[in-house]
Amino acid sequence: MVAISLFQQPARIQDTNCRLKAELRTLHLWSYVIKASNLKSLEGALKSALPEFIAPQLATLVKAAPSGDDWLHELKFDGYRMLCRIDHGKVRFYSRNRIDWTARFPGLAQAMKSLPAKTAMLDGEVVVMDSRGHTSFQKLQQAMGKGGQGVFIYEIFDLLYLDGFNLTKSPLIERKRLLKGLIDSSGRSGPLRYSDHVEGNGAEVFKQACKKGLEGIVSKLATSPYDSTRNRNWLKVKCSKQQEFVIAGYTPSKKGVPGIGSLILGVYEKGKLVYTGRVGTGFSLKKRVELQKKLDEMAMKESPFATKPKAPGLSAAHWATPKLVAEVTFTEWTSDGAIRHPSFQGLREDKKPTEVHRELP
Repeated sequence: MVAISLFQQPARIQDTNCRLKAELRTLHLWSYVIKASNLKSLEGALKSALPEFIAPQLATLVKAAPSGDDWLHELKFDGYRMLCRIDHGKVRFYSRNRIDWTARFPGLAQAMKSLPAKTAMLDGEVVVMDSRGHTSFQKLQQAMGKGGQGVFIYEIFDLLYLDGFNLTKSPLIERKRLLKGLIDSSGRSGPLRYSDHVEGNGAEVFKQACKKGLEGIVSKLATSPYDSTRNRNWLKVKCSKQQEFVIAGYTPSKKGVPGIGSLILGVYEKGKLVYTGRVGTGFSLKKRVELQKKLDEMAMKESPFATKPKAPGLSAAHWATPKLVAEVTFTEWTSDGAIRHPSFQGLREDKKPTEVHRELP
């Protein structure tokens, strides 16, 4: 007797699957509702009105992941940090500088309405995945330039406010428990993702992240509150060197190629812009032309650096007002404070130039 293939009974199986999914979704939803009803008894939860904005907590760069089981280790994403505010169906995405970016992510804003919360404030990162399943800032930039709807993913790692209660004083592990229930209740097939973690064993988690070619990890103290500052409750460890740099101008191309030849980079030290080198790779021809146009509109006669750099190749420099910020990967810092083997990843619109400093662990 020939076995009947599952594909020969589509109607029955599909109907059964739909019922099972509906039952599981109901269970998830009720599980969340039960948790939400106990918010008043949650440690640190404070009854309050929904804030307009909560400044993000920032991580401190360190050389090695912390040891101990009291640390939660998450993947470090290469995207745009975004806080999401939900107020009775009205969704807003805010950058770390409190700029409203909702119009850039209409698909994500619509997806957030599926969460069973009347009011909420969430923290996460908008990303785009490459062919390996890794977050890619270059892919994110390309997607945003093309409208990118359907490829954006919101990796959510913290819950700061929920249905009448401010949770910033609650332990991180409890905030994440509530967050997971909230996201699970809306299903997992859409663009909203819960950023999971590993408890303890930080060195091995970091080793595996680097082995898989990821950017690094963020380690967070499980019992810590959410502080709108940079402290040592959140630590980041990078597998490769990558950070933001201020663009101070460009050098023209010497190969007859239109657009810039390289970008002139710097960082702020004690309020003064300091030269850190140039980057001439990682650009498409279109991007070279676009950057030249942008920088020519910001042209300056003199160097914006506190001390004019004496590096070779700058005699033909076109200086620009330091308003743009670039994301750049590189191999190391040299002894004279410049970067080696840099590669341009994209422009960052979520960070002020004066906030850009040399990142050293």
